[in-house]
Amino acid sequence: MKKSYKIEVDCANCARKMEEEANATPGVQEAVVNFMLLKMNVTFEEGADAKAVMRAVRDNCKRVEDDCEIYL
Repeated sequence: MKKSYKIEVDCANCARKMEEEANATPGVQEAVVNFMLLKMNVTFEEGADAKAVMRAVRDNCKRVEDDCEIYL
């Protein structure tokens, strides 16, 4: 399953950090952050609970960039 999320981030480097953290989160097959469009596209592993995975992604991203936001 693939979903797109609106994000809020201040710089391209921060967006890169968010992408790395999202890709390291269990349940995420692939995550791509587009800084210019302020979007994160996430492909979930089969059988993953998208809502639970995205809460974990948001928590992981906030650890590396506390002022970022992912609108679930």
